[in-house]
Amino acid sequence: MLLDSVAIHGRVPAAVFNRLAILIVDGNRHMRTLVRGILRAFGARTIHEANDGDEALKIMAETAIDLLITEYTLERMDGLHLVHHLRTATDSPKPHVAVILLTGHTEKPVVVAAREVGINEFLAKPISPEALYARLVRMIFEPRPFLAAPHYFGPDRRRFHPNARPYRGVDRRKMAPPEMKAHPLIPKDELLSLLES
Repeated sequence: MLLDSVAIHGRVPAAVFNRLAILIVDGNRHMRTLVRGILRAFGARTIHEANDGDEALKIMAETAIDLLITEYTLERMDGLHLVHHLRTATDSPKPHVAVILLTGHTEKPVVVAAREVGINEFLAKPISPEALYARLVRMIFEPRPFLAAPHYFGPDRRRFHPNARPYRGVDRRKMAPPEMKAHPLIPKDELLSLLES
């Protein structure tokens, strides 16, 4: 497993983060600067910024973005509406984009709503470099497959652990799992090449 290689050899090479095109969406310029600084320290160099959801959609329509880091509370179009639009709109510039939602609102309804619109990761403010790094590493090395269901499109909300035994209880799913395909931030062969360099 790729994540085991990272765990054994330590930090992810800067070249991996340098490969990503990232968009930070936050109405607070200081927060955007903080997140940008953390990402640059990891090795990211292609970083775009937007003040709100409308501006983010314009940037994404014109620029290839691999990762969206968005605040929950935004002017005009909040983070949840932005992600919902990206996941479900017929004119979405990138429905499979990886998303981290940042927020100081960690109440259960907010977390559930974020999960329901299709975020990949949730990060509570105040953020730390370690917490952001952990989510990025998980998204890069353990991409979750996307699920298309009648009322949901986004990454599979279940987390699978390689050593876990199958659940056999009464609430076990009885249907065959739908066809799902992972949409990694970096294709596996390219990621292996970056790790070897």
